[in-house]
Amino acid sequence: MNSLPSADSSNFASGAGRACVQEVILKLKSVDVRRLHDVPVLFMPYTASPLIPSATADHQFSTQNLPYGVFSTSSNPTQRIGVAVGDFVLDLTSCADLLTQSVEGLTAEDVTSSNLNSLMGKESKVWKGLRAQIFSLVTGSAPGLTTSNFVSLTAVTMHMPARIGDYTDFYSSREHATNVGTMFRGIDNALQPNWLHLPVGYHGRASSVFLDGSAVVRPQGQLQKNKEDPKEGSIFGASKLLDFELEMAFFVGGPANPPGTPITMAEAEDRIFGLVVMNDWSSRDVQKWEYVPLGPFCAKNWATSISPWIVSLEALEPYRAATSAREQKDPEPLDYIKDPNYSSYDIALEVTIQGENMSAPETVSKSNFKNLYWNVKQQLVHHSITGCNMSPGDLLGSGTISGTPQDSFGSMLELCWKGTREVKLGESGEVRKFLKDGDTVSMSGVCKKEGVGCVGFGSVTNKIYPAGTKLAASGANGVWKAA
Repeated sequence: MNSLPSADSSNFASGAGRACVQEVILKLKSVDVRRLHDVPVLFMPYTASPLIPSATADHQFSTQNLPYGVFSTSSNPTQRIGVAVGDFVLDLTSCADLLTQSVEGLTAEDVTSSNLNSLMGKESKVWKGLRAQIFSLVTGSAPGLTTSNFVSLTAVTMHMPARIGDYTDFYSSREHATNVGTMFRGIDNALQPNWLHLPVGYHGRASSVFLDGSAVVRPQGQLQKNKEDPKEGSIFGASKLLDFELEMAFFVGGPANPPGTPITMAEAEDRIFGLVVMNDWSSRDVQKWEYVPLGPFCAKNWATSISPWIVSLEALEPYRAATSAREQKDPEPLDYIKDPNYSSYDIALEVTIQGENMSAPETVSKSNFKNLYWNVKQQLVHHSITGCNMSPGDLLGSGTISGTPQDSFGSMLELCWKGTREVKLGESGEVRKFLKDGDTVSMSGVCKKEGVGCVGFGSVTNKIYPAGTKLAASGANGVWKAA
């Protein structure tokens, strides 16, 4: 069996490395992959890959991860589903027969389509069975794969992973909500009375969800003429208070619930296909003028960007952690959204900014997904409680993820505290209050723990272009470029 080259492959050529692989192979041979869906949560421990030596335990795409994405290459422009493994992508179309013959309920369409919607629409037992079979093939416990089934990550172009039917964004970080409320209403009225009782959210635009690498054009709109007196009306112009929001989002999976039939907390994890990193771009001055009385509209309808790889809950299982709500003495949620375990995930998040004249990006925020007060299950269940039907491919954003320290705030609005202080961009000498044209904003997420394979999300990176910039009409793959 040949392996694909890697600078780190020597780590797994040792007797200890081979012994580790053989031990896991022996364990897996006793498992019927087709029955793995009977296990509530499938945790596949990190195992070295004889085929892909670069998939080391500390690689963000270790065999603990196995995230899904959609890609193409210059030699084969067909969009198809892949799984990131180390420095390579496993082309599922190239091994479709191996997968469909081994996973009950899996069809060729699920793994050979140009997006993940068909697979997302299957029951979670099919996702778990597919993940287990891919793990077995990649780690060598099941035969069939060769190096010809893989493509180098450097050779692929990534595409939007799913056809997004609907997009909703939440407001689930207590720290973020408190910071924003303090700035605009004062510390005594920072949180609205309903905030501790339900996950607040609003509906966004699926049409303007873009992928990592897409150009972002500064929006124009109505701006309040006198910031102290709204009665003086508005003017039209380019937004001056352009902001990022550090978020994550999850794709809904499973067969759609019928209208009038809510999803329960017991069912919620089986309806979450996986997570991505998300930047919910915002225009703070447009928002200031328009948000009363119905909330965000044009301030947030123009751009939301996501990372291209979708990480499953099974990959995140060893990184479970409590939400920030566990340590706070607040009202207990109503029974339908009560989670006794306050279950979330320990995902380290980072935001960098690189101005046009800067030689390297500088970190402006480090936060963590577990800082959220309301978790993904509660968000999904509350969204459906009225009987709203949730469809495979729907995208639900977490809301801005801020921690307690200032350097963990998830937006420029908080970092500059509504424009009252400057944010230094490292040793570059540059400062920011809000974002400038030419700035490149990058967000990334990663899980690391001793003795567990690394799980990374890749990154979502976008450059800001001046208002009025025309974009090339080539956005079918979720990436738009300046003309």
